[in-house]
Amino acid sequence: MTPRARVAAAAAHPAEAAPLVERVVAWFEESARDLPWRAADRSPWGVLVSEVMLQQTPVVRVEPAWRAWMAAWPTPADLAAASTADVLRAWDRLGYPRRALRLQECARAIVARHGGRVPDDEEALLALPGIGAYTAAAVRAFAFGRRSVVLDTNVRRVLARVVAGAALPAPSLTAGEVRDAAALVPADDVAAARWAAASMELGALVCTARSPRCEVCPVASSCAWLARGRPADDHPGRRRTQAWAGTDRQVRGRIMALLRDALHPVPLHAVDAVWPDAAQRTRCLESLEADGLVTRVPPASIDDEPTFTLPA
Repeated sequence: MTPRARVAAAAAHPAEAAPLVERVVAWFEESARDLPWRAADRSPWGVLVSEVMLQQTPVVRVEPAWRAWMAAWPTPADLAAASTADVLRAWDRLGYPRRALRLQECARAIVARHGGRVPDDEEALLALPGIGAYTAAAVRAFAFGRRSVVLDTNVRRVLARVVAGAALPAPSLTAGEVRDAAALVPADDVAAARWAAASMELGALVCTARSPRCEVCPVASSCAWLARGRPADDHPGRRRTQAWAGTDRQVRGRIMALLRDALHPVPLHAVDAVWPDAAQRTRCLESLEADGLVTRVPPASIDDEPTFTLPA
């Protein structure tokens, strides 16, 4: 039976999937991390902020940033009214600073369209700036306890191994994968939300990409991947690796760090000092301006050089 057929077979028999769900949820009740966006008093806004921050950024870096962010801007209205420069400084080194701008745009849209309250409707969530299918599903599940299909990298990996018998899921999410995963989600809202959190946590802590801890996995006895002898990845040549050293991302990060730490506009010669390759440095500076992350201040005279700041 092919991996896709295994998933379809499990999805077609919910009663057979129930023990899998129950064991993973039971493990989660004992092993879940104590994260602030899971606390009983967390707000839907806090959940939404955490989901945006956690995109491509590990929990250990997100948690202190999230706490500081929520202390500064506990509601969408607070963030909507904030200075963009303050927002980018608070984002600090979480990476991909355009996410910070999109999050502020999202806050402004929530204020304008929903009276400052995060909506629980999927269509309304998807219409917000920067909110895609995964984030909308996660907010519905974790903020409102609604049934939704939450498929991040961790959940996809768990289902690929336990149900499909593959080392890793396909590089790109497919419609068939979403359909089959949806069939495994419990019908009850509360149970479905718990399964979403539990399967995600299992992938983050146990069923990891590089060093899975199969010896402590609550569903190891029924894992199709283990039963097949832990075969290698079917798509090694199709997976993208995210290099860092020498890339435009590194240069952009250095420029942003310089401006975040500056008390006054930074002159061009100071920006030039952050990276030796002039062509790459200029390209990155111009891309930051185009993204709305950096503002160029024209010189007062032809004898002066331009300066650069975070957006006002």
